[in-house]
Amino acid sequence: MLSTERRKPPAAADLLVVGSGVAGLIGALRAADDGAAVLVVSKGPLLASNSYFAQGGVAAALAEDDSPELHAEDTLRAGRGLCRESAVRVLVGEAPPRIAELVELGVRFDDGLGREGGHSRRRVIHAGGADTGRKIAETLAERVLEHPRIDVAEGERVLALRQDDSGRCVGVVTDRRALAARATLLATGGYGAMWARTTNPPGALGQGIAMAYRAGAAVADLEFVQFHPTALLDDGFLLSEALRGEGALLLDDAGERFTDELAPRDVVARAIAERGAARLDLRPVDRDHFPSLIATLERSGYDPAREPIPVSPAAHYSMGGVVTDVDGRTTVPGLYAAGEVACTGVHGANRLASNSLLECLVFGQRAAVAAAAEPPLPPRLAEPPVVAAEPEPDSTVREALWEHAGLLRSADGLAKLLDSPSLLACLVAESALARTESRGGHFRVDHPFEDPALAKHVVLRLGSEPELQEWL
Repeated sequence: MLSTERRKPPAAADLLVVGSGVAGLIGALRAADDGAAVLVVSKGPLLASNSYFAQGGVAAALAEDDSPELHAEDTLRAGRGLCRESAVRVLVGEAPPRIAELVELGVRFDDGLGREGGHSRRRVIHAGGADTGRKIAETLAERVLEHPRIDVAEGERVLALRQDDSGRCVGVVTDRRALAARATLLATGGYGAMWARTTNPPGALGQGIAMAYRAGAAVADLEFVQFHPTALLDDGFLLSEALRGEGALLLDDAGERFTDELAPRDVVARAIAERGAARLDLRPVDRDHFPSLIATLERSGYDPAREPIPVSPAAHYSMGGVVTDVDGRTTVPGLYAAGEVACTGVHGANRLASNSLLECLVFGQRAAVAAAAEPPLPPRLAEPPVVAAEPEPDSTVREALWEHAGLLRSADGLAKLLDSPSLLACLVAESALARTESRGGHFRVDHPFEDPALAKHVVLRLGSEPELQEWL
């Protein structure tokens, strides 16, 4: 069991990391190794992030028949014409060295490479079968807790960003105190738990995105939400795409296959939704490769060796977030973002499987490096604002999002969300209404086809109308 029993965390740092997922932890380690004093603030335990629960692997062109160029082609194809190509090139080019660094840090990867939906090659590396996120997060957390230049504050909820008179981010306000930092890195994860049916832990509510938006940061692509095709029908437990990569089959009520199991996730999810649910047949899979996942199913009363498992789609991953460049810079000086909270444009309209943990590793490091160039804090800072905690979305909000901004959307349904008490629900609806087409993770029944004129990003800023932008 990891322990965070250390000296009392300071109130100031060179780099303040908000969130304890892979993006935040890798950023903290890189900054500390480069000489920065780092403070990691986590609203829950250090190992309660989406990264910890990630069952997929990490995509990287490691095989002899593979290359970063092929990885880029697959990523761009999955993104349905909306990926920022410069970000994709960074992602795939830095993938192999990031994997090598994890090995040096102590992550023990499984032998061989897996293949998942949308990939033309076997390029997904796993650790402990479906425990990749846990293995990486645990290793990084151990290194963070050992590092003499990193302090950790658990159970401290960040309520707002702290800004000086010029608008520069100079830290955060938590439910306990005000913190100051030369640079702040948001690594708070996505907003998949906003939907009633989800594979996400309860805390994935997009608070980092809402905080950044209120502080004046641009956010984008909030309409693009990936619904994982194969979540357990009973409780949303994720059945990793790696299972389908190893031969698991999707069957209808008659026991017949009805889709390509390795098609992009939006295609597979809608195919299942048309039938209400489906069954995932794990009998063709070497189940010994996924011991913890199979054990969880057996504890839930299923016997994967004898019968297919009932599944249906659930909200899984959010492509949208706080707009950043390829070095994690947001439109607010001093504020950086990496991981699922950020929107580099690398995923476009539909994330390629197993590019998410890779995104955390690549852009978390790049943000930490860029943040080192931030100027020192002024000798005196203004008194921080008094901020109240925003209520978390209740079941009514979550059910409304599932009904009106789920797999199938329309103008009438989305308009009903504009009066939601949840800021993020309103922003999702505003973005989805602006995209009068269907593309990737966004499907409008009243606009069921892609519109080439809308191969642009929907960007939202506080006090402004939605803006369509092209990103290179």
